[in-house]
Amino acid sequence: FSSVAQAICQSFLFSSSFLVKFTHFFAKMAPMKSMKSKATPVKSMSKTALAQALADATELKKSQCSAVLNSLAEVITKEVKKTGKVVLPGISMLKTRVKPATKAGKREIFGKVCMVQAKPAKTVIKAFPVAALKKSI
Repeated sequence: FSSVAQAICQSFLFSSSFLVKFTHFFAKMAPMKSMKSKATPVKSMSKTALAQALADATELKKSQCSAVLNSLAEVITKEVKKTGKVVLPGISMLKTRVKPATKAGKREIFGKVCMVQAKPAKTVIKAFPVAALKKSI
């Protein structure tokens, strides 16, 4: 890092005493902290843990609960493809949305002009929590 500081100082024709103070200042500076340093990652419940929780709550076998989760995923996938909307009562509503195509060209991103490639239109799935779930949190 000091070689970079020396190069900067020499390019600006600073005196050698300034160069010593400048490099000494940067040598003492603490590294900047990232914004996410204190946040701990939260792990979501896995499929087997969810099957086990359902088995404990409903007095069914874990394998039966796992089969129910698999069939639920298949039914929801089929219904979203067919109608574009599915409601999981008490949990959420899944909707499809078509994102429009974008043209290629120049765009200003954070004050800098960048070349952007064209992207085709695509269908995405959005999840909306039920009002009762929002209020419970």
